[in-house]
Amino acid sequence: MSRSNPKSLVWLGARDAAPFLLVILPFALLFGVVATEAGLNLVEVMGMSVLVIAGAAQFAALQQMVGDAPVVMVLATALAVNLRMAMYSASLTPYLGAAPLWQRAIASYVMVDQSYMLSIAKYETDPEMTLSERLRYYFGTMILIGPMWYVASFVGAVVGKAIPPEFALDFAVPITFLAMIAPMLRTLAHVAAAATSVIVALLLAGLPFGAGLLIAAALAMAVGAGVEVAMERARP
Repeated sequence: MSRSNPKSLVWLGARDAAPFLLVILPFALLFGVVATEAGLNLVEVMGMSVLVIAGAAQFAALQQMVGDAPVVMVLATALAVNLRMAMYSASLTPYLGAAPLWQRAIASYVMVDQSYMLSIAKYETDPEMTLSERLRYYFGTMILIGPMWYVASFVGAVVGKAIPPEFALDFAVPITFLAMIAPMLRTLAHVAAAATSVIVALLLAGLPFGAGLLIAAALAMAVGAGVEVAMERARP
């Protein structure tokens, strides 16, 4: 696509993100179903999907709510799951940090795993992109994913109970994260952090209110950062 057309990079981002709809749609449907079965009404389900727009954090918070966890634990769990967004933001700052505040605010709202993963890969392979071109591509990645997340959440909340169990919508959760995480395990630090989170989360799975997840997330980040620092020092 030619850069002479301002819309070309927007549609390129949308095209690159389109395959993720195969897992985003059932993921959102599943959230609508589970949230409704957990007792949330339609307004609450859609409020959560529109305001949070972070599937993993929504599922984690919902699990805590079903378990009658204190509000502080619900918030802490959701924040722990979404701590990776802070790292995503730091990673994107060299590419988007010079944008006006209102554009950065919108970018932060639509930042999800897919928009980050596609955009950072594009920026690294095409370093000659201007700021406006980077923004067009970034926002383009969410043209389909954002609206479809809302629509599928709504459908799941409205007709979720009528969806046959044989459809096994819950397959979308692990497949989505495997598809996104596997290509990102490019360095020893990434692998160490991932391994730490899995091992610690399994060992502490019995802790109440999902506290093991919070500990696993904190330790994983610490281990990943420590390995990264060690690797930097070891380089000649």
